[in-house]
Amino acid sequence: MSGSLPLSDDTIAAIATPLGRGATALIRVSGPEVAAIGERVIAHFATLTPRLVSLATVHHPTTGVRIDRALVTLFAGPRSYTGEDVLEISVHGGALVPVLVMEALLAAGARQALPGEFTRRAVANGRMDLLQAEAVGDLVDARTRMAHHVALGQLEGGLSHHTAELRDAIIDLQALIAYDIDFPEEDHGVIDRERVASGVTRTLHALDRLLETRSVGEMLRDGALVVIGGAPNAGKSSLFNTLVGRQRAIVTDIPGTTRDAIESLIEVQGWPVRLVDTAGLRDSSDVVERLGIEVSERYLAESDVVILCAERLDELEILRRRLSALVSAPCIVVQTKADLRGPSGDAGDDNALSVSTVTGIGLDDLIGQLVKLVSRKFSVVDTEAPLLTRERHRQAVEAARTELLAFRDAWLRGDPPSSVAAIHLQEAAQHLGELTGTIDVEDVLGRVFSTFCVGK
Repeated sequence: MSGSLPLSDDTIAAIATPLGRGATALIRVSGPEVAAIGERVIAHFATLTPRLVSLATVHHPTTGVRIDRALVTLFAGPRSYTGEDVLEISVHGGALVPVLVMEALLAAGARQALPGEFTRRAVANGRMDLLQAEAVGDLVDARTRMAHHVALGQLEGGLSHHTAELRDAIIDLQALIAYDIDFPEEDHGVIDRERVASGVTRTLHALDRLLETRSVGEMLRDGALVVIGGAPNAGKSSLFNTLVGRQRAIVTDIPGTTRDAIESLIEVQGWPVRLVDTAGLRDSSDVVERLGIEVSERYLAESDVVILCAERLDELEILRRRLSALVSAPCIVVQTKADLRGPSGDAGDDNALSVSTVTGIGLDDLIGQLVKLVSRKFSVVDTEAPLLTRERHRQAVEAARTELLAFRDAWLRGDPPSSVAAIHLQEAAQHLGELTGTIDVEDVLGRVFSTFCVGK
């Protein structure tokens, strides 16, 4: 593991659970002075057995005032989350007790931890790599089962292992070329250029397959963009609230109430969906409403699926024509307020779903169509497979791919010399190393000596 993330000698502390009314709260401490600080704030600290939960009194180090009876666990480094000595103190919840314990720890010599500093220390101490650290954040932020499953797979090293395999393949090529440059007459002589080129091609195909996962990875993190658009006062906000399951958008009988886009991430039959309610589409001289309509049009243009709403069939036809040049995503056409039309009302369009948020008519059909279109766009999601879930991932893999292409072209041309062309391999391996934070210039040398008998 590279030491690119600098370590501080400070011992840090933080409240790891949200403040507020609750049964318990957790305070974490990590660093070289955990034992000394623990002695000052926890009664009989020296008798604690590592990794065994103990009941102990927490007190202020200078006043001696008792703060709480807490469950205390000591994790001796390096077998801890951060790789350092870690102390976890579970106290009674609420707004005051955790704060008083933190005050005691700071008075005893700890420093308030910076955001993400515990996980950063875990990376710096080799307890996890950067991809796994990002997965920790994704796991905390996950709001759908699919996102949770993918984050858990990343935390367990799925993408890390795949990236390491690709990087190893590149380093193997570097080692092969380095051996050929230094010992051209050894063993079987000059290396077959096609053998190297085919190895590069295999790695390029693997990188291409990995890049193909980026849209799915982004969708799992952010949700498929499903935009509710349509005529003013068509019941878009009521439909939005119904699908979300709570009152998020203001609903009135006044056309043009929605002036801006309102978003909510929901789960629809396992799929993460970023549902957006937008301003009604119409010609308007109102400056503020016009701005809202422009925002709506931008969302519609970027959408994965559109739910197009209107109360009357003639409005739906106008909207279809208006959006034909703007929207490339598939549309679910919805004729709203079915409860107001009655059995003999105007519902004569076979391409439009008749929906009521009051009675629930058509909602199951709407959800069924939505799931069908989302699954069609993103295909079958293999949550067990490595996925690129962040822009940083995409950039690193694309940069590695660019360097590999440059090397292959130079290698097949035989110009520049192998020693110069191999720089592209070094850069490709470094870009993949940036994904995990593992960048070690000794890797190539180690591979040369372990794979080839250089000393013979």
